[in-house]
Amino acid sequence: MRKSKFTETQIVGILREAEAGAAVADLLRKHKISRPTFYLWKKKYGGVGVAELPRLKELERENARLKRMYADQALELTAIKDVLTRKL
Repeated sequence: MRKSKFTETQIVGILREAEAGAAVADLLRKHKISRPTFYLWKKKYGGVGVAELPRLKELERENARLKRMYADQALELTAIKDVLTRKL
């Protein structure tokens, strides 16, 4: 996935500008971002403060680790079931 040219702190700042009452169209032009990008950011970072960003990143890393663990367990279980059905 392509890395954003904006840091998370900058993204939160842009969203704060929009919450403060700046016109979205003006923000899009000013920061040279597309409307879908703005609304994706709003969905992901809406209501998040700058102080909460490290915790959000930590939770995303933990979630990815847990998903990998689940996928590994499901693969092992499928392999075990496959072996057991062949023996019978």
